[in-house]
Amino acid sequence: MLGIGAVGVVGVVTFLRSLDAEPRAAERCTATLDGVRHPLTHEQADTAALLAGSVLRRGMPARAATIAIATATQESSLRNIEHGDRDSLGLFQQRPSQGWGTPEQIMDPVYATHTFLDALEQVPGYESMAITEAAQTVQRSAFPDAYGQHEQLSRAWASALTGHSPRSVTCVVHEVPSGDAEAVLARLERDLGDLDARVVEGGAVVELDAGRLAGRGGEGVPRLAWAVAQWSVALAPTLGLTEVALAEERWTPTDAWTAADDALPEGRVRLVLR
Repeated sequence: MLGIGAVGVVGVVTFLRSLDAEPRAAERCTATLDGVRHPLTHEQADTAALLAGSVLRRGMPARAATIAIATATQESSLRNIEHGDRDSLGLFQQRPSQGWGTPEQIMDPVYATHTFLDALEQVPGYESMAITEAAQTVQRSAFPDAYGQHEQLSRAWASALTGHSPRSVTCVVHEVPSGDAEAVLARLERDLGDLDARVVEGGAVVELDAGRLAGRGGEGVPRLAWAVAQWSVALAPTLGLTEVALAEERWTPTDAWTAADDALPEGRVRLVLR
């Protein structure tokens, strides 16, 4: 049996070793642009993936994703909140009394996203407008200049999630939840549409064809593969993904993008579930 002095020594040694241990990285997702990292919580990254995925599905330009992410960041901090000024609700703080839909519709993030994008598409020249001007034209906010403060974060995430900035999204996930292939297929269809996704290896892997997005905007398949792959990384904490791979690269919850053991055909993206 250890004496009091021995117990004290053991405690001191354990404490000193803990000081030398590598601190555990915070659970979050980041997008890097021009050497600057822009972090989001897992919940916020999930929302950013919906916004950018919806833009891709509709064949809109990356600028639309930047505007949408900046607007939702200002309005709700990229969270689907059930309160706001007067009767404002949801991601974009849309108001039933202003014709945006019923409260139930507005609280559906997919409905809210597409109604915002519907309105944005009606703004002539939004692609070249300042973010504050484009967002304000849709939102008619009492604080129109506030959207601009989120431009750098929004550009970073929009650029990554539309494939213009490869290898720039990564997520730290300490405990990956169990994944479900049907949930992955449903989220793919919801955000991105039909990508010819199929479940293989006994339900442990989903493979898809990002090239199916090429007809919705005329962009190159490699860029779209990066868009779908980084969309998947942003959703890894939600969908229970332990690996995302495309071409000759892969991501895991403890790594940045690294070389993969096997190369995938152009446009194919592989999602490994826990």
